[in-house]
Amino acid sequence: MQKILVIDDDRDMCMLLNRFLTRQGFDVMEIYNGKKALDYLAQNRPDLVLCDFRLEDMDGKQVLTRTREMYPDIPFIIITGYSDVKLAVEVLKLGAFDYVTKPVFPDEILVTIRKALESPQTGVTASQPEKKPAPVVQAASRDPKVPPPPKDKYIFGSSPEMKNIIKQIELVSPTNYSVIIYGESGSGKEAIANKIHEQSNRRNKPFIAIDCGALSKELAGSELFGHEKGSFTGALNLKIGSLELADGGTVFLDEIGNLPYDIQVALLRVVQERKIRRVGGNKDIDLDLRIIVASNEKLWDAARNGKFREDLYHRFNEFSISLPPLRERVDDVLLYARHFLATTNAELGKSIIDFSREVQQVFNSYPWYGNLRELRNVVKRAALLTDGSYVEIQSLPFEITYYNKLNFDGQAHYESQAAIPRIVEGGAQHPVRPVLNEQSLKSVSIDAEYEMIIEALKQSNFNKTKAAKLLNIDRKTLYNKMKQYQQFNNL
Repeated sequence: MQKILVIDDDRDMCMLLNRFLTRQGFDVMEIYNGKKALDYLAQNRPDLVLCDFRLEDMDGKQVLTRTREMYPDIPFIIITGYSDVKLAVEVLKLGAFDYVTKPVFPDEILVTIRKALESPQTGVTASQPEKKPAPVVQAASRDPKVPPPPKDKYIFGSSPEMKNIIKQIELVSPTNYSVIIYGESGSGKEAIANKIHEQSNRRNKPFIAIDCGALSKELAGSELFGHEKGSFTGALNLKIGSLELADGGTVFLDEIGNLPYDIQVALLRVVQERKIRRVGGNKDIDLDLRIIVASNEKLWDAARNGKFREDLYHRFNEFSISLPPLRERVDDVLLYARHFLATTNAELGKSIIDFSREVQQVFNSYPWYGNLRELRNVVKRAALLTDGSYVEIQSLPFEITYYNKLNFDGQAHYESQAAIPRIVEGGAQHPVRPVLNEQSLKSVSIDAEYEMIIEALKQSNFNKTKAAKLLNIDRKTLYNKMKQYQQFNNL
């Protein structure tokens, strides 16, 4: 059994990776800081190391360097929450096999782990029987119907709405304007920012995306501006902040409205003067940056409500792009779905040709509350469950198929209710009274409970955790109820 060492100060992440990889047949050891991990490595040799880049006591590069000194041939994979070109180049130059970005998807990281273990450069041969070493490119060459792996990470739709946005991107990209991108969560704001960067004269410099909602109030300053060694408790080393790493390129601040107010003050100076000062530092550092921000709420409204600095808003608002949700650009749904399918084919080594006609109809009718992020996850899950050449309806999660059933069968339900026999009494119509037996009350109770659960799911946009709170039950009880109705067996 192959041994994997997981190093991450996020214990929940360690636990999830441990459970998932153990089910895949690996022996997993989890350690929560760099020093203990290096002590463990001094006495033990795992087959692979999976390490978070930002640990409490040191960064992943230091762990990687020390590990390479002890075991030059062990595959080392870095996990990072930042899409950072400089970081990717650095860790690969230092000897990392690859790096993956958060949020971590189990099937993606499993593919990366297996590739690392099979790599001839590591001197390790994987022995898991369920592996599929044949790449999907070979399968595609045998069957021309299978879509080839996509060349681009991001694609843009062909709907009128997206064509208009592409024109705006082409207009603003050559400039050095700051840009605000508005759009719902998961609608593709980072793709727009990335496209602006790629079409600008900064294309050969770093593009760094930062999720402001994931920055804690205590560490936001350090993450953005960096800190000097010893500037606060736990600052054991000099840290270069994300803004400094993006020097010469573009920084994308997603969900900018979530930044703490005091950090907004510090960021105003960056926007005005293009200078930063590290936490605990006493000198300014000049930066050449283009700043693109994104928000799922109107920043002007947030400024009027006192949640966002009005002067910072005006600094950012040199140009704005409003990205419509996926439900308002239905013509693009299948285009995106097929892109995600081709990507998943390449990741999983599958040869799925397309979606069945029924699935295509469901995709076009579903409102996609989570936008592109939800669509991608649905496609990835469905592809994982598909053994044939086409994704069928049974591979879709319940919330998708139930919405479809409600949408197409709802009218028939109301018509059937209207067709209940009625009698006339005093000029008014009344339904015929039902025939009562010992099962009547029980069946009515079950039906009422079922309808209440469905209503809670609809009100929470099929978020099971929120639905359970609305029903005043725990999530486990909700799942048990769902199983009873045999409507939810696809989960």
